[in-house]
Amino acid sequence: MLNKPYIVIEWNDTETDAVGWLCCFNFVSNYCSGGLRVHETVTREEVIKLATGMGYKYAACHSKVGGGAKAGIRYDNTKPDKLEVVKRFLLAIAPYLENGVSLGGDLGIGYGQVMDLYKELAIPGVPHLVAKKYESDPKIIQGLKDNDTLFDMPYRGFVMYDAITGYGAAAGLDESWKQMGGEPGATVMIQGFGAVGTGAARCLSEMGYKVVAISDAKCMVYCENGLDVDLLINSVKDRGYLNQEAFLPEYQVMKNTQWEEIACDIFMPAALDGVINEKNADKLQFKLIVEAANIPTTPEADVILEKRNIPVAPDFIVNLGATRLCDAVPFGLIPLEPQALVDDSQNIIREHISNLFRMKKEQGITLREAARIRCQPLPSEAPDVDWQGKK
Repeated sequence: MLNKPYIVIEWNDTETDAVGWLCCFNFVSNYCSGGLRVHETVTREEVIKLATGMGYKYAACHSKVGGGAKAGIRYDNTKPDKLEVVKRFLLAIAPYLENGVSLGGDLGIGYGQVMDLYKELAIPGVPHLVAKKYESDPKIIQGLKDNDTLFDMPYRGFVMYDAITGYGAAAGLDESWKQMGGEPGATVMIQGFGAVGTGAARCLSEMGYKVVAISDAKCMVYCENGLDVDLLINSVKDRGYLNQEAFLPEYQVMKNTQWEEIACDIFMPAALDGVINEKNADKLQFKLIVEAANIPTTPEADVILEKRNIPVAPDFIVNLGATRLCDAVPFGLIPLEPQALVDDSQNIIREHISNLFRMKKEQGITLREAARIRCQPLPSEAPDVDWQGKK
């Protein structure tokens, strides 16, 4: 069983107190990919866990051409020099970016911002979206162009790259609830109002779920009769934050930490890691937890929730949408149509969730244990380098 990362690299900024890490969990077909996050709480251990999750996520996407990676910088992403810090980090890891490692956006920095930095730095060949051996294939060249086009295609009021993970996560929630025999119109609370949280909220509302609470980094808004999701999304002024000026009179504004006190059918964490832990897992009032964020549940909390018979749909299944997009479109596996991409990701997630619940019932294991069995990452190969003529 593959359970250790292939390589971990630490970087120390020379101009600030920022510290960064690149973790390549496994190179598959000499390539690995993941996001870059910037946050003042990032740790080495977190980056390794995230990269490990990407390894499992690529396996869940049925990929044979990509493995998992992740990068993180411990720095306050609200500081005005954030992008300069990220630029120095990217220069430090440039040899890896040139040879099989691809990094996109994540918490604290958007995909477009990362792409703009690549252009500014002019690192040769960056960004790589496939291994070098594919880049001369005319079909792949067209697929890469299609991939760039698809990212910015409109879908349900979003661009595709922002919508895909949230819409996939909503399908994971819906399939999990159905596998549990849940009734239509269930109540949902979402923690996080970035691209994933907003996409999931809109899709769940379209499916007939009642979103009763949403939180961001500043507050939580709650309404027992359900929130007007479109109103909240359309009123956003600052990406990732609710616009409190748009709240209706019947909405209750609470501290963003009070999500632990709300009782509803389903909880979807879609922001930070470790928010469900041994300190709160025994008092949460949910029937189902669906992880749209990466590693939001600690191992200690998993044990408590299992004893309480609260299923947890695991992150690397639920939020695989963007990974599937970047893996499938360059190889022409999905037509260049937004709905076709959404359908593809949602179908993969639903199939996995259905099988996880079956395995849970038959083998008496958790959904996460079932997912790890079902989606074992491939062993790591070498980076995409030509050393004395040998790959």
